[in-house]
Amino acid sequence: MLYIIGLGLGDERDITLRGLEAVKKSQKIYMEAYTSLLSFGLSSDGLSSLEKFYGKPITLADREMVEEKAGSMIEEAIDNDIAFLVVGDPFGATTHSDLVVRAKKLGVKVEVVHNASVMNAVGICGLQLYHYGETVSIPFFTETWRPDSFYEKIKKNRALGLHTLCLLDIRVKEPTFESLCRGGKKQYEPPRYMTVNTAIEQLLEVEEKRGESVYGEETECVGFARLGAEDQKIVSGTMKQLESVDFGAPLHCLVIVGKTHPVEEEMLEFYKYGTAN
Repeated sequence: MLYIIGLGLGDERDITLRGLEAVKKSQKIYMEAYTSLLSFGLSSDGLSSLEKFYGKPITLADREMVEEKAGSMIEEAIDNDIAFLVVGDPFGATTHSDLVVRAKKLGVKVEVVHNASVMNAVGICGLQLYHYGETVSIPFFTETWRPDSFYEKIKKNRALGLHTLCLLDIRVKEPTFESLCRGGKKQYEPPRYMTVNTAIEQLLEVEEKRGESVYGEETECVGFARLGAEDQKIVSGTMKQLESVDFGAPLHCLVIVGKTHPVEEEMLEFYKYGTAN
């Protein structure tokens, strides 16, 4: 059996009872290590708090392993119980759909244990989840690469009065340009996590370039940091206001607010820029 287990958003205690039972009976445990491990007690000696909590060793599975060497993990699950741990919910990333497809093709049983994800945890700000349009990703701009495909999606959402969840770029274990050119052993860039501030800066740059008045400095947004953690931070305000807020440590995400209902507005007031939150 291959168990794909969501860990939720807070810390090692957020696993469900069903997920914990699956971990306890698995012969080997892997953990996805290319989205966010920030709240899970990582230290210099590896997955310390997770391993202590589960009482078992955990193998870190980075992007390369999951995308290129998943076959060996799936083959292990033919005769053994194997657990694959995912921060958030297992279907927050398409790679995990691929994992299920590959396992099923090999005749391996798959059991998915769901958990909280950023996709539903943003509901804490009061904006109703069924008033959201298509989710967009905001990638880090470089000097030569400044994609803006998200602009059209935001435009469609706003035309319909819908809120837009913007997922912000995470760069973990990205090979350096030099090591890609040289070949041989890969060297990696230090991890980078996009802030709400950078996202807004890039969004405004694209609006200035496109000039279609889809949004602007006075557009209402909600910025989130460390959703689901005890020290989460949520601030609602205009893009201009949020650009000056220190949201602290990652992970961050941003919602561009669409047409609001009075109940939504009442809830947003609790997180208004300038109030203690």
